[in-house]
Amino acid sequence: MRFKTSILLFLLAVVTVSAQMRKWTLEECVTFAVDNNLTIEQFELDLENARIDKSDALGNMLPNLNAQTSTSGNTGLILDPTTNGFVSATIFSASANVTSSVTLFNGLRNIHRMNRAKINEIANQYRLDDLVDDIRLNVANNYLNVLSNKESLKVAKAQYAVTVEDLKRTKELVESGVVPRGDLLEVEATAATQEQTIINNENLVLLSRIALAQLLQITDYENFDIADEDFNVPPSDILKYSPKVIFDKALTFRNDIKFSETGVDLAEKDLDIAKGAVYPTIGAFFNYNTRYSDQTRDPFTGEKIAFQDQLWINDGISYGAQLNIPIFNGFSTRNNIRRSEISVEQAKLQLEQTKLNLETTINQAYVDVENSAKAYEASQKTLDARRLAYDYTKDRFDVGLMNAFDFSQAQSRVDNAEAEVIRNKYNYIFRIKVLEFFYGLPIVLN
Repeated sequence: MRFKTSILLFLLAVVTVSAQMRKWTLEECVTFAVDNNLTIEQFELDLENARIDKSDALGNMLPNLNAQTSTSGNTGLILDPTTNGFVSATIFSASANVTSSVTLFNGLRNIHRMNRAKINEIANQYRLDDLVDDIRLNVANNYLNVLSNKESLKVAKAQYAVTVEDLKRTKELVESGVVPRGDLLEVEATAATQEQTIINNENLVLLSRIALAQLLQITDYENFDIADEDFNVPPSDILKYSPKVIFDKALTFRNDIKFSETGVDLAEKDLDIAKGAVYPTIGAFFNYNTRYSDQTRDPFTGEKIAFQDQLWINDGISYGAQLNIPIFNGFSTRNNIRRSEISVEQAKLQLEQTKLNLETTINQAYVDVENSAKAYEASQKTLDARRLAYDYTKDRFDVGLMNAFDFSQAQSRVDNAEAEVIRNKYNYIFRIKVLEFFYGLPIVLN
């Protein structure tokens, strides 16, 4: 028993450790965010409501059918429902009827409501898809931010390791009298500064991990981490296309554009429904009814007529049609039409504003890619130059031809250049992916 218990505890510990050591990839983060986002769940419920509205619209076009039955007992002078005569007795009676009615014509409003419900379902689907697109972009941005901070931390630690070696070498030079003791203090100050940089970068990694976890709605921040992936700047032909070409392509598939277009369609259907109120409404109905009374007797024999016999003896049907013609209703119909016409114009303006916003965003994204590419290339050249300068100053410092202050300044410039390369690299990757996303390419990091 103890052996089985030990095995069970061991397996549980292995599972726990494995869960804590899980490293999330970008694809896993995006999938989890889409599957667990509360706003997405709310939009999915809105979509389900839209589907129910479509079912309601279909039901309004079908005939209704209702049944009703009632029973009563009375003592004293009472009207017999089967003979329509007053009797003074204790009477038990029952009645039942089935009624069906249908709208034959109401200015085509039921048809317009059905079409509107279909468009509304499509609109809610576009709204949901647009939210999913935004979440994917946000997750990718936060994911790259974590990677950038992690890479900066690695560089800071590597730089600190080099400084520690320089510190040892400087101590030897001081002991041999090649350099003054002040140079040793300067290198120690540089090492302390780099230690502080490491601490700051560790905090940035933690904060960016927390931000990504919050976006994924994961509360266990301590055990959440991403995979140590190394992304290089992906090859991309997106800049071969002009902003106008990218914009025209985006108009064909962007969910925010389609959502605004369905907004115009919805407003136009509301206008059709409002105009339908000026037409007459024609309806038809059919009713079957029957009744029973325990006082009903056969006029020839005087015996009480049985329950089932009374049901068909006393049954009857009624049917007919009705016509309602709107003549004057306090201007409400006319005002509703005017309001709907204004809503159509507002929806069209909103569509144009959405297109304008998209065009502005794409133009800005295009410029951002160009600028980030130039910044990344320039920072790489700067880093190469700083490293060459650092190698030269290091050689001079090792033989005592340069003081520690100038040497630390050269090293600081290399550190800053490396940090700038990392920042520009991931900024460039994200800008490329944003522009490709507007062109319809999936968010995939290679």
